[in-house]
Amino acid sequence: MSHPAVDTVVASLREAGLEPEVVWLDGAATTAALAAEAIGVDVAQIANSLVFTFDGEPILVLTSGAHRVDTAFLGERLGGTFGRATKELVKEATGQVIGGVAPVGHPAPVRTIIDASLADHDVVWAAAGHAKTVFPITFDDLVRITGGTVSPVDGDSA
Repeated sequence: MSHPAVDTVVASLREAGLEPEVVWLDGAATTAALAAEAIGVDVAQIANSLVFTFDGEPILVLTSGAHRVDTAFLGERLGGTFGRATKELVKEATGQVIGGVAPVGHPAPVRTIIDASLADHDVVWAAAGHAKTVFPITFDDLVRITGGTVSPVDGDSA
């Protein structure tokens, strides 16, 4: 199977020296729980890709499926203000639609924050550019390929 956004993600992963194993799911995995169930892993191993605004600019937060992002906590930690991103901004910033946003494959770099708790897992799973796709990646590779900043994403995991 192929899809333009997935092809872009795969190309980005290959450019980063990875050989991605994209898994196409039977149904859309638009939530961490659905993705985890579909691939048979713990929900905490799902790296949700959530786009917000931070002081008006798009920011990608890769959070464990077991956590909710506390935007007030994270905003205070990073010294700015988080807001909701529209679906149009998500598409513009990432080239992908909500539910399938990958950590890479964007038209231009997007500032990225990575939930520190994802480091608890040997392998995490992220969307690959389409709501029916995921791929496995190590935490260290996720940090490396995104250039992301590792941080707790809520006060409970700080």
